[in-house]
Formats: sequence, structure tokens, C-alpha cells
Amino acid sequence: MTTRSEPGHGRLDPGLSVIMSERRQLINLAYRLLGSLADAEDVVQETYARWYAMSAPQRQAIETPGAWLTTVASRICLNLLSSARARRETYVGEWIPEPLPEPTEWTGHSDGISADPADRVTLDESINMAFLVVLEAMTPAERVAFILHDVFRYPFADVAEIVGRTPAACRQLAASARRRIRATQTPATPTARRAALVRDFKQAWEAKDIDAIIGLLDPAATAIGDGGGLASTVLRPLEGAEQIARLVIELARRTSDMTLLERTVNGQPGLVAQQDGVTVTVYAFDIAGDRITHIWAIRNPEKLRPWTVGSQY
Repeated sequence: MTTRSEPGHGRLDPGLSVIMSERRQLINLAYRLLGSLADAEDVVQETYARWYAMSAPQRQAIETPGAWLTTVASRICLNLLSSARARRETYVGEWIPEPLPEPTEWTGHSDGISADPADRVTLDESINMAFLVVLEAMTPAERVAFILHDVFRYPFADVAEIVGRTPAACRQLAASARRRIRATQTPATPTARRAALVRDFKQAWEAKDIDAIIGLLDPAATAIGDGGGLASTVLRPLEGAEQIARLVIELARRTSDMTLLERTVNGQPGLVAQQDGVTVTVYAFDIAGDRITHIWAIRNPEKLRPWTVGSQY
């Protein structure tokens, strides 16, 4: 199996700096497979632990270390995805993938230490929130086959080695995943227009203008919140522009000390709500034409770690 677009090809120097050159590739892969930065970091740590558990001669015998690391990380992710569904059945409320900021806004770990650039996820269309939510509906094998082949460009022969199926079966898995993606896709709205709609939504929210909010939402819009079990967790998605607008106005009335900031969320225009300088909610949006069709509100403190420095979280 060969690797693509990552340094460190060839025989591996046992030095830490060389093996760590693969870290960003692994973080990017694991986040897309799991939708959780925390889980992705754990996967990468476990992958390196397995590497260094081998003897020096065993490591030196591996012709392409990057490929070995990718294979191991992908298999760990596949196992985690297989068990994640059972874990999420007991999750309080809806589960939404962990939101990511722009690299320039990446604030690092909650202990105040700046995040290593190797821990940052490259922002592109394969990590926007709508895309990740569709991935959540796939089977683990579909998700792994699709991400490895369509996003990271691994041939099906290599994917088969990871998934434990034939190349033909992996081709079918990726095709099924592609159909799921296409079934939910809408014509792309230009970024400037998306940003303008999110800005208008923010201004209407701050003005407590319910009619303006309704006008920005698709009549069949949905809003989903992920509080991770917080007392105010909304257990079911809200449906319909009017119902969503009423909730937004109620939030505006209850949280007069909240500041809304325009920020990039998973590569798309979004909003961040802060209280006393601490990020308490991240809002991601999906837009079709001139209307907002989906709103995802992430309040689970564990998922807001990359957004917060020195907070109580």
C-alpha cells in the first residue's frame, strides 16, 4: 500500500521527528472518519503506540511507514465506528459532529496551550457540517471506503486491505456512499451569499425580529442541538421556520449577555455564541439558494474544546 501527499516516504529513520511527519495526515483522516477531534487524537496516539511497541528491526522492515500508519489508524477508526452506534444510543439528545474553527482561529486545548499545527484539520468541502452529518448515516464500512477512496484517493485494492473486503465490494460501498451524498446535495450557494445570509440571521436574532428570521429560513428548515446531556438539551430536532424562529427569539430574551460572532465553522460561514468571553455554542448552517435549510447548534463543552482557551471546560 502506498501513501499520497504526505512526507516521510521510504524507509523510516527511527527518530521521532520523521515518524511524526505523518501526524497531520492521520489527524485529517481520523477526523473525517469519526467526526470527533478528541476521538481522532486518541486514534493517532494509539497508532503511534502500536508503532513503537514493535522492535526496531520490525519497524525498519516496513517499507512505507506512512502506509502502515494509515492502515492501522483506519482499522482503529473502523472498530470505533462499529461501536459508536451502540454508544450513541445512550447519548442524551442528538449527536452532531464536533465543529472545527478556521486554523487562524484555532485556540488549542483547554489548558491554554496552543494547538500544534500538526493537530489542525485541513478545511475543505469534505468536512463541512452537512457532509459530516450525511457520513453519520452511513455504515462504518461505507464511510471508511468512501473517505479513503473519494477523499484521500486510495485505490480500492488498498481500501480492501483495510476494510477486510474485496476491492469489488469496496467499490460498491463507495458507490453506495456517493448515492447518499448526492441525494442530499443542493446546488452550491456562493460563499459570499452564504456569509450574507448568516450575517442577516445574526442581525435579525440580535434585533429579536421574528419576521426577519422566518424570512431567512426555508419553510421546512430544521434545527438540531447537541448539548451532550446539559440540562437545557433539546432532545428532538425542531422543524419549520416559525418554530425555529420562536426558539431563537426566546434564546435572545433569556441570554441578553450573549455575544454573537461571525466565524468560519468547518469551512463554512457560521456563528459563535460567547458569554464572558467563553464560547458556549457554535452554530453551523446549511443553505440552499437564498434560504437557510439546516441549523446545527453544538453546546457540548467537550466538543467546543478547540474554540476555548483557559475556560472552565
